[in-house]
Amino acid sequence: MPYKLKTLLNGESKNVEYKLLPPSKSINYTKTAVAFANGQGGCLVFGIEDQTLRVAGIAEDRVFTVMDAISDAIVDSCEPLIVPDITMHDVDGKTVIVAEIAPGLQRPYFIKSLGRERGTFVRVAGTTRQADQPTIRELTIEGSNRSFDQVRCLGLSVTDEDIATLCAKLTETAKTNAENPAAVKTVTEKQLLQWGVLCEQDGKLEPTNAYAILTGSGVVRSVVQCGVFKGSTKAVFVDRREFTGTPQELIEASYQYVLRNIHMGARFKGVYRQDVYEIPPEAIRELIVNAVVHRSYIDHSSIQIAIYDDRLEITSPGRLPMGQTIERMKQGYSKIRNEALALAFEYMGYIEHWGSGILRVMQQVRDAGLPEPEFLGGDTDLRINIYRTNVNLSSDDAITTRLRRDSSSDDAITTRLRRDSSSDDAIAEKEFANEQDSRKLILDEIRNREWITTADAVRILGIQKRQVQRMLKDLIDEGFVARLGSGPSTRYVALSKKEETHE
Repeated sequence: MPYKLKTLLNGESKNVEYKLLPPSKSINYTKTAVAFANGQGGCLVFGIEDQTLRVAGIAEDRVFTVMDAISDAIVDSCEPLIVPDITMHDVDGKTVIVAEIAPGLQRPYFIKSLGRERGTFVRVAGTTRQADQPTIRELTIEGSNRSFDQVRCLGLSVTDEDIATLCAKLTETAKTNAENPAAVKTVTEKQLLQWGVLCEQDGKLEPTNAYAILTGSGVVRSVVQCGVFKGSTKAVFVDRREFTGTPQELIEASYQYVLRNIHMGARFKGVYRQDVYEIPPEAIRELIVNAVVHRSYIDHSSIQIAIYDDRLEITSPGRLPMGQTIERMKQGYSKIRNEALALAFEYMGYIEHWGSGILRVMQQVRDAGLPEPEFLGGDTDLRINIYRTNVNLSSDDAITTRLRRDSSSDDAITTRLRRDSSSDDAIAEKEFANEQDSRKLILDEIRNREWITTADAVRILGIQKRQVQRMLKDLIDEGFVARLGSGPSTRYVALSKKEETHE
């Protein structure tokens, strides 16, 4: 038996559907042909019972008549034209008919008699379902070979001043994220046109949907909902937050929310401390960036980030783009849904190489000793789970586990639990014996992490912000540290690898 046929006999799936006999009403299978054409393609197998997988076969004297009837029904009922590849095969001495439907390029496909609004179907979890309006719009965009974010944004206008402001903000973000800010080229109006953030209409510059998203205008819905739940379901919530704004603001706000609400352990060797989150922060940030950049903005749903007792769950609205599958995504294959946003985010330093993000996440999670991330859905949304585990650390001196929960106000409330053979006071005395030790500790942290923020330093040292600012200023003056950016995005990086003696 041919390998391909063997795979068709393993049960119904997203790409396979069985019919014991061609139904008297052809719509019972032509709508599935439409769904296959609107998705990744698939096969209708006639002569097999779907529940039991019993091979009944098609009577030999009717095989060619049935094949013609199936072909005619699909060709006559569907629009745009769908031409199935129909073949017959011998299975256990009986003849089955396979109608293979290729992924279509002229989407959306629909049943003529029902019209596009009611006659468009898609495959969801191995079943054929009527498409909703966001899905039909997504299919229409795919069929026109356009990107939704590059389409003119209706109801929004733009001035030269607005364009200059956006260029400045994108440039500032790029310099903040760059290893060498001086090498970053300033974004120009021409660049925004090339990306598709702006378009030209009747000789006038107009904003696209990407412009609306990048400026956080609210014309195109862009929301991230975050929540902490007790147990492994959404039955009991502990805390909920909703974030709006520019993509950069959404990424930072939701990233910090997750970090505040997962466990973190710390190793100590003398005065040295190394914070270790139970889930690698780089993986968390990468998944949030991917959700913001690659979600469907036609779908008015929100990105959802849920923290359960056993896992972190990130759900991105919208079916996978045409040609993309979960398997290909895990292999590093990239299919860009929002081309203008992807180009802008690559410029700003959020995306290194298209397609590499998921591979990095999988490697980082494996390196942390966690189970491989779980990828679910793809038909209406994409859900990624990273399963949590207790932080299991060892050190020469002490181990601390810190639980941080933000459940009462916008400002994070941090609770630290420090365990050692001595009292909390003894730990504090040992950890921060004097300012010289604190300076050495924070410089070591900057070198280990590549960069930190003032807030990071305050959290690590456990001292007041003004003391940290003075300490960082001293390190800058002494040539050990450099300051990048300004305002909330300020970061501190190490300039020298030489040892600091603090004599």
